[in-house]
Amino acid sequence: MTAKLTDKAQADLDSARRVLTIEISALEEVSRRLGEEFAQAVEILASIEGKVVVTGLGKSGLICRKMAATLASTGTPALFLHAAEGLHGDIGMLARGDALIAVSNSGSTEEVVGLVAPARRLGLPVIALTGETDAPLSRAADVCLSIAVAEEACPLGLAPTASTTVTLAIGDALAIALLERGGFAANDFGTLHPGGALGRRLRKVDDLMHREAQLPSVSVDAPMREVFGEMTTKKLGVTCVVDVSGCLVGIITDGDLRRAAEVHGDLRGLAASDVMTSDPKTIPAGAVAEQAVAVMEDLAITALFIVDEQGHPCGAIKLLDLLRAGVV
Repeated sequence: MTAKLTDKAQADLDSARRVLTIEISALEEVSRRLGEEFAQAVEILASIEGKVVVTGLGKSGLICRKMAATLASTGTPALFLHAAEGLHGDIGMLARGDALIAVSNSGSTEEVVGLVAPARRLGLPVIALTGETDAPLSRAADVCLSIAVAEEACPLGLAPTASTTVTLAIGDALAIALLERGGFAANDFGTLHPGGALGRRLRKVDDLMHREAQLPSVSVDAPMREVFGEMTTKKLGVTCVVDVSGCLVGIITDGDLRRAAEVHGDLRGLAASDVMTSDPKTIPAGAVAEQAVAVMEDLAITALFIVDEQGHPCGAIKLLDLLRAGVV
């Protein structure tokens, strides 16, 4: 049975739900009014040759930091410029070919508005995110995206809450629209996120696979003595089988050898082609490690061969390799 909440605990829950309801409502409203201006902003950001510089002050500045980080991590070069610091020397971060995203809920923050003129001198397009579409910043920008909200979640109407949530969401929307337009893929994401659990999941199989001298390989007509020798020497419990052009046509595992022994008894008179599993499952070079795990789990296997565009085996990876690398 659930314990009865105290009056204070119930009041806390009621407050939390009120905040979330207000912010959900604000997000739904900004979604409804999103239109041509958003498409124009994406077009501007997609067409620049330089980077996206995101600037703001106070709570908006904190949101801008996250916006710049999300853009950068999803394939759009970006950085954060503190509006006040920008007016005192850091404006050197701006360069021709960049675009400026300026954020101010009031649209009148002096330090933010003050960066528009230097940006214009460099020929930079300016995208404003404001809660007032007739404010100085809004009028000075090429495109203005509204972050206006009906009310803040703060009961005093003072602390930026719903407005910063909306700003954050619009920043995410811009980043993902640019990601999808640019064809940014998991491989690209892994390149930009080499650290932590996410980085381990998105490591390339090329970084973990056994290759060259470590790669077990025999020809289709190789005698079983050679097959045993290759599997014993390379210690992977598997070998690939290639045709005369070097393309992968099969694999031989310990299980294949046991099954062949049950059928044929003595294996000494057989060739690799007699015991191999044809058309084995492979993954392409450059695939992410997480993809290798998914294939192995789906097929209940413990080893995969990696092939190049011509179908030549260039590596092998074991489930144990992925476990040791922390992918699994």
